[in-house]
Amino acid sequence: MRSSVLSLSSARDEYSATPPLDRAIASALPTRLRPADLLRLTDEGAEDVLAGRYDHLLPADGIWPTEQRWATRLQHDDEVDVWLISWTPGKSTDLHDHAGSLGALTVLSGALSEFRWNGSELRRRTLAAGDQASFPIGWVHDVVRAPAAAESVGPLDPTLSVHAYSPPLSAMSYYEVTGHGTLRRTKTVLTDQPEGDL
Repeated sequence: MRSSVLSLSSARDEYSATPPLDRAIASALPTRLRPADLLRLTDEGAEDVLAGRYDHLLPADGIWPTEQRWATRLQHDDEVDVWLISWTPGKSTDLHDHAGSLGALTVLSGALSEFRWNGSELRRRTLAAGDQASFPIGWVHDVVRAPAAAESVGPLDPTLSVHAYSPPLSAMSYYEVTGHGTLRRTKTVLTDQPEGDL
């Protein structure tokens, strides 16, 4: 028994005497960007949309889809995707996460209702024009155009938001709340589209 203790002690001493690696150690997060960086990107994207810098990407003749959500990619590289999303009444994203991506959004017009899983129940919050939110890894939520937004604006005045994901989305998992008050994953899909099926 004593010899095995000595050998473990020697192994620890030998390990601690090993010189440090000459290479950088990877971050625990899958991206160098932080939630604050994504909030800044969505805020800048919102300003650019409102200033008309992305008019060439908007629906033709200014007619926004009224039956399905609509999205266009504003920016894309290996590190981040930035999207403009138009929301229609009653079309939710379904309860989902963003797999290994961090996320953030800025609401440009109208309002969104977010239903976030807090570990025991869904909590609702409303995000109005100018509001922002960020989503760490593991954030499970459902997003829908807020009922008040649907009443206050018409089909030509859409609810719009800018979203950023880092790293760019590659998968999303969908969930349901069980009768026991827990989450159950129903499916995982590979996707590069924002906030669920469009």
